[in-house]
Amino acid sequence: MTVLRYLLWPFSILYGGILLLRNLLYDKGWLASGRFDLPVISVGNLTVGGTGKTPHVEYLLRLLTDKRTAVLSRGYRRKSKGFVLADDKATAHTLGDEPFQYYRDFPDVTVAVCESRPAGIAQLLKLKTAPEVVILDDAMQHRPVSPSLNLMLTDYGRPFYKDHVLPTGLLREPRQGARRADAIIVTKCPSTLASDEMMRIDKRIRRYSRPDTPVFFSTFRYGNPVGIGNATQLSKRVVLLTGIANASPLLHYLADRKFEVVQHLKYPDHYSYTLADMEKLKGILEGSSGKDLIIITTRKDAVKLSDGLIAAATRELPIFYIPIEVYFLQQAGETFNALIRQHISAFRASIPIAGDKN
Repeated sequence: MTVLRYLLWPFSILYGGILLLRNLLYDKGWLASGRFDLPVISVGNLTVGGTGKTPHVEYLLRLLTDKRTAVLSRGYRRKSKGFVLADDKATAHTLGDEPFQYYRDFPDVTVAVCESRPAGIAQLLKLKTAPEVVILDDAMQHRPVSPSLNLMLTDYGRPFYKDHVLPTGLLREPRQGARRADAIIVTKCPSTLASDEMMRIDKRIRRYSRPDTPVFFSTFRYGNPVGIGNATQLSKRVVLLTGIANASPLLHYLADRKFEVVQHLKYPDHYSYTLADMEKLKGILEGSSGKDLIIITTRKDAVKLSDGLIAAATRELPIFYIPIEVYFLQQAGETFNALIRQHISAFRASIPIAGDKN
């Protein structure tokens, strides 16, 4: 631990103590935590920063195409307030990055944002075509809603059991918060992760989780680059453009595929691109020796680059994004899918039929 971390340690103890008390009040029922008469699946984590929530939410959306599914997020850094239902006027500014991406990529899914998750779910249930399942994006610490299934993610590269509470570390709450998880997914794992290492990680996790909580290991599968600009041909020389919390997996993928990253423009997570940024990109391309330089970005960034005032500038540049999908190691995808489907079926079976007096 560095000297600065030692200095910050008392503040972490104070902050962690406050959060432990808050969680105790919710656990004992002294603070209200509402439930709803439909499956509510929370996808969240204990850590500040990217653990891969968006690809895992998308995994669930693909899995539940036979259900009327809604995604509810708070809409981090959006310019709007209150409950907003995504429609053809929606932008990344009105919804936030991830909700706008869900809306663009999953047209059959209802997407909404609201600071209050209980109020947001209540509004969704008032819709003419109400959802059968609600997925809460990044809601692990939002205790006013008690989800019917709580999925917790932790990054393989920075597992929660090695981290500390803010400001010493990056934990939003103490490690004991893992006991609320109904399933834990270790994300961004190497595709070659050995079984004995999985067992060691599983053992460390179970110091904090409930004994019967299943632990899964997932990684990313990258697709072929998709053009959103004027390029018609790929090149191996790239400018990498990212506005995400952790670009390391993408950098490793590009290195494995023999791409040469000439320059990496790394912006903060949830960054809003401007026309000045597009001019900077244009200048890099014009100043490059050779005409084969292209721009590669993430799907999350591509959605923002194709929106609003900068969309026209994007179309003039050779920009590609690389799609990603989650898959589970050790062929555990079917087990995970069954867990989700069985939960939804069991929940629906437990709801009393209107008028049933038994």
